[in-house]
Amino acid sequence: MQSSNRKIFDSLVSRTKIYLVIIFILLVIICIFKPILIIPAVALFIAIIGYSYFANNKRKSEISQHLQDLTLNVNQAAKNSLIYSPIPLIIVETDGNIIWRSTKFVSEFANVDINSYISDLIDNINVDIEAKNKEKDKSIVKHQKIGNNEYKILGEFVKSGNHDRKKHDKYMMILYFIDETENIKLKNEYNDSKACIGIIMVDSYEEMIQQIDIDQRPQVIAEIEKSIYEWANEYEGIIVKSDRDRFVYLFEQKYMDRVKESKFTILDTIKDIKINSRAQLTLSIAISNDGETGKEKYQSALSTMDVVLGRGGDQAAIRENGKYQFFGGRAEEIEKRTKVKARIIAHAMEELIKENDQVLIMGHVNPDIDALGSAIGMYRLAKNLEKPVYIVADTKGMALENVKKSLDEAEEYKELIINKETAEEKITEKTLLIIVDTHKASYVEVPSLLEKTNQIAVIDHHRRSTDFIKKSILTFHEVYASSAAELVTELLQYTQTETILTELEAEMLYAGIMMDTKNFTFKTGVRTFEAAAYLRKYGIDIIKVKKWFQSDLETYNTVTEIIKTTEIINNTIGIAVYEKEDKNANIICAKSADELLTIGNITASFVLGNDGEKINISGRSIGDINVQVILENMGGGGHITLAGAQIEGKTIEEVKAELIEKINEYFSESGQ
Repeated sequence: MQSSNRKIFDSLVSRTKIYLVIIFILLVIICIFKPILIIPAVALFIAIIGYSYFANNKRKSEISQHLQDLTLNVNQAAKNSLIYSPIPLIIVETDGNIIWRSTKFVSEFANVDINSYISDLIDNINVDIEAKNKEKDKSIVKHQKIGNNEYKILGEFVKSGNHDRKKHDKYMMILYFIDETENIKLKNEYNDSKACIGIIMVDSYEEMIQQIDIDQRPQVIAEIEKSIYEWANEYEGIIVKSDRDRFVYLFEQKYMDRVKESKFTILDTIKDIKINSRAQLTLSIAISNDGETGKEKYQSALSTMDVVLGRGGDQAAIRENGKYQFFGGRAEEIEKRTKVKARIIAHAMEELIKENDQVLIMGHVNPDIDALGSAIGMYRLAKNLEKPVYIVADTKGMALENVKKSLDEAEEYKELIINKETAEEKITEKTLLIIVDTHKASYVEVPSLLEKTNQIAVIDHHRRSTDFIKKSILTFHEVYASSAAELVTELLQYTQTETILTELEAEMLYAGIMMDTKNFTFKTGVRTFEAAAYLRKYGIDIIKVKKWFQSDLETYNTVTEIIKTTEIINNTIGIAVYEKEDKNANIICAKSADELLTIGNITASFVLGNDGEKINISGRSIGDINVQVILENMGGGGHITLAGAQIEGKTIEEVKAELIEKINEYFSESGQ
C-alpha cells in the first residue's frame, strides 16, 4: 500500500517540477526584455510554488485514501472468497498442522475422519516436495478417495520458515479439493459401454460335418448354435451367424472381466456335444477391444483369430490394449488332410524366388537339425531355380556337430552356410528371406535381417505366438505338422519345377522329422509318414542318420547326473537342474528332458540349465500335459509335447521357483 502510494506521488512531483522549470524560463525571458517586471515575476513564481505544494499534498491525500478504500474492499472480497469458497480448501503445513479450513471444507467432510486422510495426503506430498524444489515447480496435483468420493487435490506450497535449523524446512500449502466423483462415474460408464467384438468359429467344420450321419446333422448343428447363443446371452451380447462355421459376437466392455473369469466355459460345452468316438467338436474364439471404430475392432478381432488358428484352435484369445491373453488350447492339434494349401504355397514360393535376385534362408537361434534340414530343402528349390542362395546359421555346437561334418565332406555345400556379418553385407531389397522352423521375430538367427528386406516368407509348425513376423508376404504355418522339415518336404513335392534332392539333403530332412517326432513317436500324422516315405525314395542311409543323434559317453554321463537331481511335483512332473554353466546347456537339457520321459509315471519333464547368458528350460510331455501353455507363460513356446523357454536376468533357483508356480497355476486352472 505504502509502496503504491509512493510511486503515484513521485509521478505527480516529477510532472510538477517540469511545469515549474518551464514557467521559470518564461519569466526569466520576460524579465530580460522588461526589467521592471522582475519583482512581480519573483512574487508570482513564489506564489506558483506555494500553490503547487499545497495542491500536490491535497492530491496525494485523496489518492492515498482512494487506494486504501479500494485495498480494504479487495482484501475483504478475497477473504470472503476463501471463507465462502464453493470448493473445499484448507491451509496446512507440511508437518500436518492445519492452519485454516474453509466453511465448505468443514461441511463437506463433517461426517468423515478427515485428519487421517490429510495425514496420508501430507505424507505423499512431502515425498514430492524435494523433487519439485529441484525442478522449481511449486504446484501440487494429487488424487485421493475420501469417504465415498474421489477428489482431485490442487495447490501450491511456499516455505513458511525453519523453526529449528537442525530440522528440514517447513512449507505451507493451500489445497483445493475438487470433487470428481461424477466425472469419474461418467467416464467409467462411457468406457463400460464401449463395444467389444468377437469372432467364434467351429474348428474344421467341413471335416466334422462329414463325419456326422446325414439325418443327425441338423440336430448337431442346432445344438452347437444353441450352446453358442446361450453363452453369449450370459453377457447380454448380440451374436450373428455370418457363415456356416462362423459367428460375430458383440458385447459391452463392462462384461469383459466376467468373460475372463469364466475361462470361456463354452470351449468345454462344445466338446461335450458328441459326434462319434473318433472326433470331437472344438471352437476358436477371438475377442478384441483394440481400435476406435467398430471396423477397426473387427479387423483386430480377425487378426486375433489368425493367432488363435495359428496356435491350433480349440482356444480363446482376448486382445486388449495391444496385448494378448489366451485361454484353453490344451488339446492336441487336429491334422488337416487337405494338401491344397501346400500346393498353392509351393507355387507361390517358386514365383517369389524367381522375382528376387537372391535367396537367404534362416532358422532360429541355436539351430537344430529340423531348422538346418528345412533350410537345406529350401536351398535345393532355390538352386533348381538358378538363384544365388545362402543359409544363415551358426552351426558351432553340439547340436549340429555330426551333421556339419557330413556337409563339409561335400564340395557343393562348403560356401553355403554364412555368418551374420556376411549375411548383412549380402542382403538387399531384392533378396527373398525365407524363415524356417520359427515365426518369432525375436527368435530368428539374425533379427536385423528382417528390417533390410520386405520379401519375407515363413515356414513353421510351432504354435503361433504374439511375436510373429508381421512383414511376411507368404506364410506356411501349420501347427498340426510334426516339423518344419515335414512342411518343406510337402512343398518340394508340389513345385512346378521338378525338384530332385541329393541323398544328403533327403537325409537331413528325414533327420529333422525324426528329431521333432522323437523317432516317429510324438505328433505324427498320416502326412508325417507320407513325407518320410517320399524322402526314403532317395535311398536314405538310416544308420547314418541315427549316428547324427548319438551322444558321446561324457554327454551321456552328464545326462545321467542331471536325472539324479530330479524332483517330482504334482505326482507326475519331473523337474531337474543342470548346475554347471555350459554353452551347450540347451542341448544337454533337451536330451535330459527326453530321457526323463522314459521313466515310468512321469508324464512331463522340465530340465533347467545355464548357458552363461541365460537360463534354458526344455519341456517334454507324453501329451497329457501341455508344456507349451506352461512355458508360454514364461516367454517361451513350442508344442503340447515339446516346448522351451529362455530366461535372462534371473538365477536358476528363481527360474525354477517361477516354473513350479506356473505348473501349479496350470493345474488349478484345469481343475486337475
